[in-house]
Amino acid sequence: MALTFMQMVQKAKENVQGLSAAEAKKRMEQDPNTLVIDVQDAADAGACGLIPSSVNISLGMLPIRADLELPEHLRDERLADRNRPIITTCGAGGQAALGAYVLKLMGFNNVAYIEGGTAAWKEAGYEVQH
Repeated sequence: MALTFMQMVQKAKENVQGLSAAEAKKRMEQDPNTLVIDVQDAADAGACGLIPSSVNISLGMLPIRADLELPEHLRDERLADRNRPIITTCGAGGQAALGAYVLKLMGFNNVAYIEGGTAAWKEAGYEVQH
């Protein structure tokens, strides 16, 4: 059965933890090792601002950058530790949920996404970089 984007997002949300912007900010403050990944395509990332200290790895490249069996030049060393806390975000949260789910499927055990994405982060009054 073919799935729509929203059906895939729903499946992801059933399998990974969603965080409010406040919960995400608290986790980031409690553990400075937390990696925040904006999974939007580079051209779209930052359209509504970027969460300070976040990195941009597009949803399409995320499984490649996180695959420890691919050649080193294709991987992102920040994704080498499957125990590292990771929070994904995007503009509105859908792609972030998919990104978190992809990482969970790849063996990451401390991954969550921001419900509502960076838009919710901004609405909560938190800083973004442009």
